[in-house]
Formats: sequence, structure tokens, C-alpha cells
Amino acid sequence: MVPEHLSPLDLAFWRIESADHPMHLGALAVFEAAAQDSGPRARPGSGRPAGPGSGKDPEPDAAARAAALLTTRCTRVPGLRRRIHDVLLPVGAAAWAPDADFDPARHVFLVRTPDPWAAAGPLMARPLDRDRPPWEAHVLAGPDPSSFAVLFKFHHALADGLAALALAAALFDEGPPVRGPVRPHTGPPAPVPALRDLPGLLATRIQGVGQALEIGAAMARSGLPLPVPAALTAGAGGTGTRAVAGLALALDDVNRIRKVVGGTVNDVLITLVAGGLRRWLADRGDAVPEGPGPRALIPVSRRRPGADARYGNRLSGYLLRLPIEEADPLRRLERVRTGMDRNKEAGPARGAGAVALLADHVHPLGHRLGGPLVAQAARLLFDILVTSVPLPGFTFTLGGSRVREVYPLAPLACGHALAVAVSTYKDTVHYGLVADAAAVPDLAALAGALEEELDALVREVA
Repeated sequence: MVPEHLSPLDLAFWRIESADHPMHLGALAVFEAAAQDSGPRARPGSGRPAGPGSGKDPEPDAAARAAALLTTRCTRVPGLRRRIHDVLLPVGAAAWAPDADFDPARHVFLVRTPDPWAAAGPLMARPLDRDRPPWEAHVLAGPDPSSFAVLFKFHHALADGLAALALAAALFDEGPPVRGPVRPHTGPPAPVPALRDLPGLLATRIQGVGQALEIGAAMARSGLPLPVPAALTAGAGGTGTRAVAGLALALDDVNRIRKVVGGTVNDVLITLVAGGLRRWLADRGDAVPEGPGPRALIPVSRRRPGADARYGNRLSGYLLRLPIEEADPLRRLERVRTGMDRNKEAGPARGAGAVALLADHVHPLGHRLGGPLVAQAARLLFDILVTSVPLPGFTFTLGGSRVREVYPLAPLACGHALAVAVSTYKDTVHYGLVADAAAVPDLAALAGALEEELDALVREVA
């Protein structure tokens, strides 16, 4: 059987992981219990996941049923039953293989907790078991019997945001199809190229080297990293601790701003991060930079609509200076629009943000030996991750319980204190914030600052 090797980018994500900087992405899905589990309802839009308590609740309650369903359904998803293992050739490579000892109980967990949000932070800090299929689902049941939450964790080597969505959707109740990742048949090994094929192969290789040089030159032109607020750094490597927070905002407000000012919804969402950071720094008494702001890495999907859908990663990225030094909210938005327009004009295959594409030009042994060094160099490449994960418009359910909110959670790079992910579900924008818990003890205050920035922009366009 021909081994199915990890792609260069998937392998890079697998190799740069460390105990203090696990490379899994996540999502905290908040569910409203089905009618038969009705009780006091949580305040709509509170963003605080909770679930059935132990006490006098009948068993199995909604959270327990959800855990049982996930345990059963995960056995039917082939992509969730495979693990990563090293191979002899090529040296340094890794491949997928079925997990002969797959046990759902090692991947699906029911957690009774007084505060699901507080529990999610330590769970995000814990690396996935690298000897098992690299994913987990934690059903978080809190004291409120009206709802529960599920924290999904997928290693970045297994999936990017879109592929993770398709994997998670396979575990929910049947609904409209999500275009899922389907692995292509690997087939027999590629034939040895004939002499007549060599010119074409050489041209392709030269083109790839040219692209790598172009990206490298763009990185050099971006200059050395400038000082950023201490709140965005986590010392030499961080503490390995994690805190998470979520914020739900009305999509109508975001669209109102976009329609008046122009640009895209994503421009507004990025501007909220820039303005929120400025307000947060000022409120905590930190100096707001007067010069260029922090460099945000904004991942860009390279998947073609309706095609090229598979597990793993098809990513590039844009690099954007967040104008946190700009005091005027509308001018901040205009500067984000200008920067993003410039990035889009250049395209996702060039520019300093396309660093992920360099993985294609590294031998597997280079990933194995250089992975730790690359991880340590993240601070040299960017200062904060700001990523967006699009969600379909229909309603997800699990055992009849409806998904009310979805907060995406991004991995935290070495030396970074904060990562921001955002998704739009139904008529609500959900920000998921992940931070080094020791470096950012006031993460909830940042969520509040993002909301203040939205209010300020709404007032400006009224």
C-alpha cells in the first residue's frame, strides 16, 4: 500500500509543535438544549456557554447525550480514525495510517464544570496525543440546564479552518451538506519521468524557486520587526498557559458600517481588532505606539470553490500593519481597507504574508530538523494572528440541541501573547480570543474593547 504522505505545509505544522505551543486549532460551539431539556434559558447573546448540572438533572441529560452521539459518530468518519507516523523515506517525512487501536473514549470527553469558558483555556493549552488521531471533542456541561458547549480541537496538520468545519459537521445531526474534504485516491507511485519530460519539470522547479525568492525578498523588504506593546508578547517563549474569551456582535451593525464606508465585511472585522487593541492598551495604562502598529498575519484560503477540497491545509496569507496608532476610527478603517486592497492586488502567492508557501520548497528532513527553529522565529515574521473562518448559513444541531454560537480558536505562536479568530454564524459575528494566560490576565477586557470599537464606528456612520 502506498503511504499517504503529509503535504509540505501539513508536515511543517506537525514539526513546529512543542509542549508549550501546541499546533491545534479549535472551536467552542455553544448549544441550546432541545425542548425536552428545557429549563431556565440563558440570556441570548451572552456568549457564556453552560450546560446541564449534575444535581437532580435526569440522566442522560443533553450534554451526556451529545457526548454519546459524538462517541458513536466519530467512528464513522474515516478522517478521524487516522494518525500520523514517521516514515523511512523520504527521510524526515510523515504519513497517515489507520489507527488500529482507535478508541472514541480517548477523543470524546464529558466535562462537568462550573465555568465552561474557564475550563476551555487549560484544555486549549494541552497538546493532542501525537500517537493517536490528532483531534478531541470536549462536551462542557456547566450549571445552567438550558445549554452546554463543545470544544473541538483539530491539529493543524489534520485540517485548516475550512477542513475542520467539514470534519466537525460530519458529527452533527443530518442537515444541508457541507462541502467536505475528500482525500484523492493516492494511486500508484508516479512514474519515473522520461527524458522528454525533463524540460517541463525543470521549468516548474525554476518557477517554484522564483516564487520562493520573491516571497523571501518581500519578507526582507518588510524590514526587521519593530517594537510592539508588551501586552502582545509573551517573553522568550511564553508560559504554555492559555485563556480564552468570546464576543458576539450583531452582523447588521458590521454591514451598516460597510455599506456606508465601503470595502468588505472582513475589512471592518480587522479594523475592530485594531481599534480594540488601541482601546484595550489605553485602558490598561500601556503606551499606544506612535509609529507603525503590529504586523497581523491574515491567513488566506487557496481552495478553489467546489474543488480541491481535502483534509490538510491550502493556505497562504497577507501581512498587514494594524493602524493602532491612528486615533480616528474611520481613518483606521480606511487604512485597513487600503492595506488589504494592496495585498489583494498582489495576490496570496506573493508578499511577506505568503510565508506558508515556502514550506513547499523545503525537504522533509529540513522540516524535521528546522521545525523548532521555525517555531522560535514566529516573532520575526508577524506579531499577531487574525484569521477568519466562514460558516454556512444553516443551523447545526446535535441530538436536537441547536448550535447558538460558534467561537473559532486559533493556535498561539511562540513568543506571541494573543491570537484572534472570527466567524459569522447566522446573524452574529463571533470573535474567539486565545491568549497566554500569564501574559494577558485581562482577556475579557479586550473583548469589551472590541465591542466599544464597533459602537464607535456605528456612531460615526449614523
